[in-house]
Amino acid sequence: MGTIKSECVHAKTYRDREQAALEIFEYIECFYNRLRLHSALGYMSPCEFEEKFANRPLAA
Repeated sequence: MGTIKSECVHAKTYRDREQAALEIFEYIECFYNRLRLHSALGYMSPCEFEEKFANRPLAA
């Protein structure tokens, strides 16, 4: 939550609670969960990771 607060919440002033909720939702769904690099994925974004490994056959 600290990353979201520093990159999204504290960096802006919102008109009202509804605008804040919408922009925070968009930040989480469009950037944080899809494009942000994750150390657990070898510093790839989830989209890159899925694209790279989606068509590999499963190990037996």
